[in-house]
Amino acid sequence: MFSARNRELLGLVPAALLVTAGFAAIFIQAENNSPRASTNVTLNHASNLSLTYGAIFLGLCVAAHIVIRRSLPHADPYLFPLAAVLASIGIVMVYRIDPVLARQQAQWMVVGLALFAATIFALRRRGLGVLERYRYTIAAVGIAMTVLPRLPGIGRQVNGAYLAIHVGGVSFQPSELSKIAIVIFLASYLRDNRQLLVTAGRRVLGLTIPPMKQFGPMLIVWGAAMATLLLTRELGTSLMFYGAFLALLYVATGRFSFPLIGLVLFAVGAWFVAGHVSHVHARVLAWEHPFDPHLYNTPVGGSYQLAQSLFAQADGGLLGTGFDQSLLRLPHHGTPILPVPESDTIYAVIVNELGLAGATALLLTYLLFVARGLKTAALARDSFSKLLAVGLAFVVAMQVFVIVGGVTRVIPLTGVTMPLVAYGGSSVVMNFVLLGLLLVVSDRARRPYAPARPG
Repeated sequence: MFSARNRELLGLVPAALLVTAGFAAIFIQAENNSPRASTNVTLNHASNLSLTYGAIFLGLCVAAHIVIRRSLPHADPYLFPLAAVLASIGIVMVYRIDPVLARQQAQWMVVGLALFAATIFALRRRGLGVLERYRYTIAAVGIAMTVLPRLPGIGRQVNGAYLAIHVGGVSFQPSELSKIAIVIFLASYLRDNRQLLVTAGRRVLGLTIPPMKQFGPMLIVWGAAMATLLLTRELGTSLMFYGAFLALLYVATGRFSFPLIGLVLFAVGAWFVAGHVSHVHARVLAWEHPFDPHLYNTPVGGSYQLAQSLFAQADGGLLGTGFDQSLLRLPHHGTPILPVPESDTIYAVIVNELGLAGATALLLTYLLFVARGLKTAALARDSFSKLLAVGLAFVVAMQVFVIVGGVTRVIPLTGVTMPLVAYGGSSVVMNFVLLGLLLVVSDRARRPYAPARPG
């Protein structure tokens, strides 16, 4: 019978094999397209490079595994392997799109694993209580970070939204840090006030209205975060925050009326914003009429990106066209057929090359990751840890829903990155920090109870 840590180590093998097989397929296809390369040279070169990349990836994962083994011996054995599988898919797909971006992604992965280890070491020594003690400071930092993209000199507008800051050639998306900070604040605040929110509320038209003395501070902090996100027009992250807020409120209180009121308010707000904010209105029109000739040919704010992503997914069929087979740019012109394939529409590239079967496998991996996060919440022994694990798992679920729903035309398309898969340094780094937090909670939840001392 394998121990938990040995199961975790064994689970890293499929991730390394995915990297090896993925790079081998890309290299073979690329060299087969070169008329000067012989078959033997092609196979030898492809196998050597792919084995090298697979070994490097496995080495990084094993190093992180050793940190978990020594610091968190009781942590969930499946969370890290699932994250490794997602990261392996991301590295291969980004390399297929742009090798330069893939090297940058790999460098950010190393930074993410370093912060992952730092998170584990810090919280293992000081405990999760330090996050509760500094919840207002953490919330303030999270809100301040969302405003940075609007500051002149370091922020810039891209496709109608202010997403990232640029300092010294390094780009960072502050909302990735903000999502963790706001979840920590909400989990801590709801832990202290959930009983009052349930028992001290007033009944109005059959719904429980919580007392503003307890509900007010949480609404102020959450409202400030939402207002700053709307200021930067980063609507995908706003939707993600809103969903996490309602989920935590429901889990903490058990009152269905709270998320019901929230959904009604969201519907009203969405109707108002869609009709009065030009950037959002353009996204809604593109979502409603993606194949309209006028919108399709509109260079900025049109439906070209959404329509092309739908065409790409339809072209993939059940089993896909194969690695390096989708046409992303027009030959000899360089005109993008699928805009921003490494980030916003990477799911469309995956469906095109791996088909519906590959996309389903990817979504099932995300589903398993979220399920293990919720299992961690179910096992947690204190309210803060339970709410923190729920919030972190739900943020990942909402982020996947927002980007996949946008690319498949379930909801309007937004600029949220696909966790650990899409290109983006800040996303990769902060999702490894999120993983570290989940593993710390899991280790505390799975520790065996100490035997009672004889009286």
